[in-house]
Amino acid sequence: MKAVSVSDVSKKFNIGFKKDQGALSRLISAVSDRGAKKEIQVLKNISFEVSTGEVFGLVGRNGSGKSTLLRIIAGIYCPDSGRVFANGRVDYLSGLNNGLSSKLTMKENIFLMGSLIGLNRKQISDRFDEIVEFSGLEDFVYTKVYQFSSGMLTRLGFSTTMHCLNFFQSDVLLLDEIFGSGGDIDFEKNAGKKMAEFINGGAAVILASHDLQTVKNYCHKVILLDKGEVIDSGSPEEVVKKYLNL
Repeated sequence: MKAVSVSDVSKKFNIGFKKDQGALSRLISAVSDRGAKKEIQVLKNISFEVSTGEVFGLVGRNGSGKSTLLRIIAGIYCPDSGRVFANGRVDYLSGLNNGLSSKLTMKENIFLMGSLIGLNRKQISDRFDEIVEFSGLEDFVYTKVYQFSSGMLTRLGFSTTMHCLNFFQSDVLLLDEIFGSGGDIDFEKNAGKKMAEFINGGAAVILASHDLQTVKNYCHKVILLDKGEVIDSGSPEEVVKKYLNL
């Protein structure tokens, strides 16, 4: 069954104006070389389809358009032209530390992140012990997270997001650079198993990542984006090889 269809999607962004500029400032900027508005073609005539249960990969250098494409599918951005179809519930994840507040404790952040994902307090409470145990951070539940290392933050973000998102039945799952190091090999193994279980749960998954081994491990098909255009598509091994040779 078709889960996602992207047909001739293009997107441009205008840069060069500050959001808080008034009309006069924008006019001055527009007629000066220093502040002239610039139009950037971010995506150009992108087309592909993803079936239910398929894991579809997006690879390419920073600025190639991967995140913009996922945000268009998620409905965050509107395309300038072309059409996007997504069947059922669409969940978009961008990083796993988004939503964390450095001024709050680990416990408070679990409830904050869970609420942002869409769970109520009881639903988060029901998963709280499992989240803490999986993260391996039992000794830091009441510690403010500004004291956490980057690896600890990744553990917290990964465990909270995965356990809370499992509450929903995603039909389309968009994963934007969510893979990162959790610090030690045991957590990496557990995280890999959890991720495999999660993305093989029947949803259509579109995965954008610089972790090429993850792309090869999980994806059925991959496209390579360069300057907003698809320059190759096919098996993960073939497309990753071309990407490395660019």
